[in-house]
Amino acid sequence: MLAARHFLRRTFSSALATHRDTAYNNRDTPFDFTEENYQKITTILTHYPPQYKRSATINLLYLAQKQCDGWVPLAAMNKIAKILEISEMDVYEVCSFYTMFNREPVGKYHLQVCGTTPCMIRGAQDIIKTIEHECGIIKDQTSKDGLFTLTEVECLGCCANAPMLQVNGEKVYEDLTPETMKAMIDAWKAGKEPKVGPQNGRTCAEGIQGRTTLKAQPNVWPDRDFAKAKDDYQKRLEAEAQKKKEEAAAAAAKK
Repeated sequence: MLAARHFLRRTFSSALATHRDTAYNNRDTPFDFTEENYQKITTILTHYPPQYKRSATINLLYLAQKQCDGWVPLAAMNKIAKILEISEMDVYEVCSFYTMFNREPVGKYHLQVCGTTPCMIRGAQDIIKTIEHECGIIKDQTSKDGLFTLTEVECLGCCANAPMLQVNGEKVYEDLTPETMKAMIDAWKAGKEPKVGPQNGRTCAEGIQGRTTLKAQPNVWPDRDFAKAKDDYQKRLEAEAQKKKEEAAAAAAKK
């Protein structure tokens, strides 16, 4: 029965595609970017021609999500539409299409567990069960203390270190077991930050045999001094020209 529940709940976008007003998320909810983020927006917009400002939509959504502790309220989308001079619907479409944008509040630690084939084979469901048990939630829920939100996501690109999870769309934790997952949750509950990366002691994606190649410092040429190279080249050209001039003068003298 438990296995059936997990299978039926393997959803990757539980949020509604359409917006529903709530007391904490509606058109009148106060929102404005911080002064620091406005400076970042000014820099971002220099990357695009004025008539293509809409290309910065994803960048600004990321800024809004980070400022709002992991989610993007409706008021933030409307502010982005004004800044980019596009319709509000244009922003809604982008934000509701990409699953990395959260349109509802999430916990302080948004635990995004990869459920794709390599992670599934290596025990992703055990990791999900551990989180559910330790945090008192099931997928797509937030714990009562507001610390944890659990989501199952598609491939996050760490297949060699499966199973793995991503936290808050930034930090990645790999080579997980139920034991290491519980230890990480305990650390977060205690206000500590677990070590990012593989949890089994390996370095990056090294195999069980450790490093088998590139054991010594590569013998590479140092960075080239192009200013000196140009100066040497110019001197060589001048020397060759001078030599030709002297040879021509010597030949003329013999005549």
